[in-house]
Amino acid sequence: MIQFEHKEFFWAYLLLLFFVLIYWLFRSWKKRASKQFGEKALVDRLVKHRSDTRPALRFLLLLFALFFLITGIIDPKVGSKVETVKRKGIDLYIALDVSNSMLAEDIKPNRLSRAKMAISNLIDKLDGDRIGLIVFAGRAYNLLPLTTDYSAAKLFLSSVDTKIVPVQGTAIGSAINMAVSSFGKDKHNKAIIVITDGGNNQDNPVQAAKMAAEKGIKVFTIGMGLPQGAPIPIYDAQGNRTFLKDRQGKVVITKLNEQMLQEIASAGDGAYARANNASVGLSEILKKLNRIQKKELATKQFTDYDHHFQLFLAIAFFFLVLELLLVERKSKWAEKIDFFGK
Repeated sequence: MIQFEHKEFFWAYLLLLFFVLIYWLFRSWKKRASKQFGEKALVDRLVKHRSDTRPALRFLLLLFALFFLITGIIDPKVGSKVETVKRKGIDLYIALDVSNSMLAEDIKPNRLSRAKMAISNLIDKLDGDRIGLIVFAGRAYNLLPLTTDYSAAKLFLSSVDTKIVPVQGTAIGSAINMAVSSFGKDKHNKAIIVITDGGNNQDNPVQAAKMAAEKGIKVFTIGMGLPQGAPIPIYDAQGNRTFLKDRQGKVVITKLNEQMLQEIASAGDGAYARANNASVGLSEILKKLNRIQKKELATKQFTDYDHHFQLFLAIAFFFLVLELLLVERKSKWAEKIDFFGK
């Protein structure tokens, strides 16, 4: 396990690209200036000891030195001690709908973006619980297995969009079944939160929720969208917006299937909440989750990290010394070697 002490300095790696650009511009200017002075063969005779490759090699050594210097400042730390940490909590999977209908803007800024913000806020309120993330459209994918690393959960959540699942559709039942199988055989209390507009068209989510409840896993649902529905926006490369149309050329209106989500929650021994522009409903679900008895969870994690900045600074110093020792002029013995003959 690797951590970084000073992540805020990652931007400094951009300096490498900046210096490469400056060096390339300088070399281009130098070549043009040399051509104005005279032909290359004549210039080579006048500047007898000049080397074309050594300045480039010195610049490369400086780049290496800068790279390792920045890495040393960032200070990568490697986990050196693993301990079993005990905490109380439940195992929670969030199944998030990423089908195109979640781009509808009846919930601002749109259904998917609002759901992601609410999940992020939920993660901030977790304490000792393990969380996993499943995304689904026409298929379901386990994007993040159960973890207590809430920073990683937020990182994975930020990458979610409607393109992450290539097959369109809405397979709520598949997402529930995947969550159930992903929990494993641990005896912790478990729950699933399904966040969707309820437009299922591929399986039987009510039956999947019922089977989950029989295994002691509660299924909660949150309806994203308003009953009157909204069109599905499509943006081109220039940012111009149109709306998805059916084969007859009519604009498709995606509506919240509230009845379906209520049936899923009822079969899963959970609860249903409907999102609106004021609240997504996760806070209400969280209150119900907190009533679930939390059992002691034992997880292994790194509790001690060794700093390695000294190694990277030493390597940076080594490349700096090499750069200082390497002169730009050719050595006399190198001039006597004729690699190509005359």
